[in-house]
Amino acid sequence: MDGILVLEDGRWFRGHRFGAREVASGEVVFNTSMQGYQEILTDPSYVGQVVVLTSSHVGNYGVNRDDPESGRVCASGLVVRDHHAHPSNWRSDRSLDDELRDHGVPGLGGVDTRALTLHLRDHGAQRGVIADWPADSDLALGGWARQLDASPDLAGLVARARKAPSMTGRNLAREVTCRAPWTAGEATARWHVVCIDFGIKRNIVRQLLARGCRVTVVPADTGPDEVLALRPDGVVLSNGPGDPEPVTTAQHTIRALLGRVPMFGICLGHQLLALALGGRTYKLPFGHRGGNHPVRDLETGRVEITAQNHGFAVLASSLDGRQVTVTHVNLNDDTVEGLRHRHLAAFSVQFHPEGAPGPHDSHHLFARFVQQMARFAGAR
Repeated sequence: MDGILVLEDGRWFRGHRFGAREVASGEVVFNTSMQGYQEILTDPSYVGQVVVLTSSHVGNYGVNRDDPESGRVCASGLVVRDHHAHPSNWRSDRSLDDELRDHGVPGLGGVDTRALTLHLRDHGAQRGVIADWPADSDLALGGWARQLDASPDLAGLVARARKAPSMTGRNLAREVTCRAPWTAGEATARWHVVCIDFGIKRNIVRQLLARGCRVTVVPADTGPDEVLALRPDGVVLSNGPGDPEPVTTAQHTIRALLGRVPMFGICLGHQLLALALGGRTYKLPFGHRGGNHPVRDLETGRVEITAQNHGFAVLASSLDGRQVTVTHVNLNDDTVEGLRHRHLAAFSVQFHPEGAPGPHDSHHLFARFVQQMARFAGAR
């Protein structure tokens, strides 16, 4: 045992270090996916967060060059129960340990992730610190702040956790967005989609390409005139990290584009569409993260198992029912999972229809977006 995770409420969990030997802080959150750790760690939505995986075995199939959802490891840290240092899989190019080390991200294995997850569930996501801890320490494997007086080093880590930046009030999309536009797909494609990048996952682009779209990805602060100058058939508002309220430039852009081009919002993009339509958002106690969240489509009655990754949600009572209708709800806690404008070509979902990792139940929403673009083009 040579590492420790310390939470801001004084709870700690000891383990062994792997990956980078850095001290890292962030909001500690849990993800219930059974696989897909590479996609999770490279999802820009995890910027500023230490990810706890509830799956028991992590690292056993290594890391490959095909599955990352961005160009780097985005999570601040990783906490697991059983870390496998020697992967065995025909697709593996390297170990998870090497990947984390090269990206400067620390991992902590051997942790009682069940106890940690239950603690976060009961007390809410909170800030924490991963740091070194002496292997010969007589400190228990886990404990509470009542032992802080006997351990000044532990008290210092608690203080450091409490000073870590909160996810609330930070415009994290600014940190992860692309710096210049880029394109993918054939110039002769039937549809041209502009994706506003708040932390876009690669599989969103792949899903659009698979449906005959040419994709132009633009930075998060791109204005409405710049978007329209690209002559898009539709606009996708991408996923991204953190609190949507500080992303004010995007809200202005969305309001200016409403009715002028079809729009499809995903995750953070869903929340930004809601804010642009006059709604409000709030922070969830411990968020939704994993590939097993049941969602009901209120218009069809169909239940889909979805991939989710968000710590904020849209407040249903804040939406103007004359203009906006809720289309999807989460069957675990009845939170809003989708909406659409009653009169304009704009809809969104809180979950990730592209999966990666996660189920494919909601891939049809990309086809729905293409159909929306076709109807809009035919009506002009």
